[in-house]
Amino acid sequence: MRQYAIITASYWGFTLTDGALRMLVVLYFHQLGYSPLQIALLFIFYEVFGIVTNLFGGYMAARLGLAATLLCGLALQIGALSMLLVESAWLSVPYVMAAQALSGIAKDLNKMSAKSGVKLVLPEDAQGKLYRWVAALTGSKNALKGLGFFLGGVLLESIGFRAAIATLAGGLVIVGVSSFFTLDRSLGKTPFKARFKQVFSKSEPVNWLSAARLFLFGARDVWFVVALPVYLQLEMGWTSTSVGTLLALWIIGYGAVQVFAPRITGLGRQHTPDGRTVVFWGAVLLAVTVALLCATVVDNSATSLVFGLMIFGLVFAINSSVHSYLIVAYAQRQSVSLDVGFYYMSNAAGRLLGTVLSGVVYQAFGLAACLLVSAAFVFLSTLIAGRLPRLLPAT
Repeated sequence: MRQYAIITASYWGFTLTDGALRMLVVLYFHQLGYSPLQIALLFIFYEVFGIVTNLFGGYMAARLGLAATLLCGLALQIGALSMLLVESAWLSVPYVMAAQALSGIAKDLNKMSAKSGVKLVLPEDAQGKLYRWVAALTGSKNALKGLGFFLGGVLLESIGFRAAIATLAGGLVIVGVSSFFTLDRSLGKTPFKARFKQVFSKSEPVNWLSAARLFLFGARDVWFVVALPVYLQLEMGWTSTSVGTLLALWIIGYGAVQVFAPRITGLGRQHTPDGRTVVFWGAVLLAVTVALLCATVVDNSATSLVFGLMIFGLVFAINSSVHSYLIVAYAQRQSVSLDVGFYYMSNAAGRLLGTVLSGVVYQAFGLAACLLVSAAFVFLSTLIAGRLPRLLPAT
């Protein structure tokens, strides 16, 4: 319990700064006159290096332990924030892309370490508790990411970009020092000498789940990362604080639903999720996305858009929570960081695809087109999930 609490607290601190940094960059560079496509480009390295990090990070954790990769993630995020403390004249697109590359490495090292750590602090036969703990970790993380969005918008309007970045960096230093003195250094080290070729999973359920995850997160980010914040400011005339508040509430609600996902999906009836659960909730998300697209085309109002996005977030949260549990359940205990790292490599690839398309599709065709691409991605994710086992594989 003590190690779980330390891992969770570290993950919380990191996530708060990461959400705030994302909102600061989107809104600040929009104010500087950057186009939606240029803003999307700022995050390309964030996602590209996330893909690479999950491959190498799982291998590093298997050899050095999860504490080493988690602390490394915190240190790199402090470095990424420090890079943005320069004068605004230095903040060119290539420079900010480099800072975001560091942040992307940091985020995926931290996430992989935290998710893998939960598997190792519970006994193998405690699947119900594992589902609840993964849901609690993921849900609380997303709630804090939402709070970070709100914090980023408020800090930008109240104290400006540089002061906001300095505040975030100072808070993360405190988290890093505390984690350094309390984490178990041996957590996650494999009893064998991990080979690099093992980063590519040989587990069929892990591979199918990873492919489904790629399109699931592409479906969210294709409208969420760039298109929605820019649309609300450009078309609806919202302020930075208003945009940050909406996205914060969306993520906080999303996280809260994830915490309660085990009850929603039937854990109280001793039912842990399997492939059928993923397909069912994927089909529900597809129906919601198509309905949101139709509502946007017919009634282009802020009310219908916000209401539709809240419903999308609720159903998406359940999908994400089930996915997050299944990868931890499918992962082999002796090489958990390798399987989890491979899975989150696909997650990062989906975010990269969604981020790029969010800028390109919105700039060329508008928000409705982004939602159409989102619906297509949800359909592909659900179709792939049909290949997952109908029962949880024996561990």
